[in-house]
Amino acid sequence: MSKSYSVINFGLISIPVEYSSAVINNDISFHQLHKKCLERIKYQKYCPHCHKVLKESEIVKGIVHEDEELVVFEKKELDALKPENDGDIEIVSFVPLKEIDPKYMQKNYFLIPAKKGKAYYLLLEALKKMKLVGLCKMIFHNKFYYAILRSTEDSFLLTTLFFEEEMQEVPSLKIPKLTSKELELATLLVKKMQGHFEPENYHDEYQETVLKAIDLKAKGKGIRKSKKKTTKELSSLMQALEKSLKA
Repeated sequence: MSKSYSVINFGLISIPVEYSSAVINNDISFHQLHKKCLERIKYQKYCPHCHKVLKESEIVKGIVHEDEELVVFEKKELDALKPENDGDIEIVSFVPLKEIDPKYMQKNYFLIPAKKGKAYYLLLEALKKMKLVGLCKMIFHNKFYYAILRSTEDSFLLTTLFFEEEMQEVPSLKIPKLTSKELELATLLVKKMQGHFEPENYHDEYQETVLKAIDLKAKGKGIRKSKKKTTKELSSLMQALEKSLKA
């Protein structure tokens, strides 16, 4: 991502920071081509009423309001709705991280100091010492967010949050009766498969397969469909648990 700057407002202290994406999108992106001539396809903003391709300056935004009324906004009108401190990261509270359900966490960004000074590191060390995170509000890429500011070893990690109204309700489920023997075998299987999270050992297996396919196609070789592992369906849950433990 291109460089983006902001300011952390902490009481009367302002800390200039620079956004740095915490993740790299390694997804393989294919171009869409015309099968006949292999020319890349272009997308145009077309008005079916006027039968013409539009320039950006000719486009406004609209939303259907009550009674199917179309309410239209110019860009300058939408810009006027933004708060005066647009772009600032305003800390509104400090909370324990354990109080924030991971389901609310969205995207991660590193925040690194944009200027020399002690304020950035002072806040970093204070959060480490108190084992708290900063609950913030901000506008980023023209969208309002609440976010949490976490201290890592030597920098801040900013995580944007979903709002409560964005969360889907969990479907109500009818839990079947579990036997003590089933639970005992399931617990043994979990213990047998217990390990540690080591992210360096996990790779995007699908992306690796696609990259190999690209290399084969570039060399004029064909692609073979990989064989799926077939598993024999077992007649009962107990049988499946017992066989899993023996495997």
